[in-house]
Amino acid sequence: MAGIDVAKSRRNQRINTAVIVVILCSVSIAVLWPIVHVIAAAFTPGRSIASMPVVPFSQGFTLDHFHHLFTSTNYLVWFRNTFVIATATTAGTLVLASLGAYVFSRFTFTFKKSFMMSMLVLNVFPSFVGMVAIFVILLRIGGLDTLWGLVLVYLAGNLPFTTWMVKSYMDNVPRELDEAARIDGATSFRIWARIVVPVCKPILVFLGVTSFVMPWMDFIFPRMVLRSPQNQTIALGLFSFVTDRNNFFTYFAAGSILVAIPFIMFFVLTQKMLVSSLAGAAVKG
Repeated sequence: MAGIDVAKSRRNQRINTAVIVVILCSVSIAVLWPIVHVIAAAFTPGRSIASMPVVPFSQGFTLDHFHHLFTSTNYLVWFRNTFVIATATTAGTLVLASLGAYVFSRFTFTFKKSFMMSMLVLNVFPSFVGMVAIFVILLRIGGLDTLWGLVLVYLAGNLPFTTWMVKSYMDNVPRELDEAARIDGATSFRIWARIVVPVCKPILVFLGVTSFVMPWMDFIFPRMVLRSPQNQTIALGLFSFVTDRNNFFTYFAAGSILVAIPFIMFFVLTQKMLVSSLAGAAVKG
């Protein structure tokens, strides 16, 4: 009887393993197939999606689509604009969020809890709810069709969440460090810059990555704010290839691959730092 039970248990284990493998393989194919299709489209002759073969790379190989992006479009301008917006948004978010979090974490003032609760409530509403108000404000301050206007939009959307996150992390940083530095004559700004910010590096690295990704990939707000061709971002430029009037899917695929390359290189080079930062944040929390 014991031998029968062992054999039955092994058979059930093999069946469970086989089911799990089939499910994981199916999910992997469903996730990877669109990526493979886009990569194949970037190197396949032709322009429209209708000319794409069912089997990737079965109709030849070409680099003409990449050549077209760099010689016949403003792709480099789109890339520069997107990089400037994403970098400025990331830098501004980290500096302002860490300063605000330091004030909320280390000082006591009137309406402190009300301000914190208001930031928490702001995170509940989707960003597109205030698009009309954002448009009117940018119109009155001259921020429409400017890169700095779009940076202001992203900063306003990022600060409530990032300030709350950094503040929660700073609450776990021992106040004895502040008191020791203050005894040595350090000012509040020096304590923030030399002591608190380095200790909060794990959460700042994580929020820096998320703050950079959103403007890099966003389409809705650039579509609303930017008008002129010289101020377009990558998302707007690539979208012009697949509109109702244009069906240049292969150009769109080539541009999408070029957009992904910096992210792939970034995550490969900083993988260990990101993992250690998130692990440190989890331990600190």
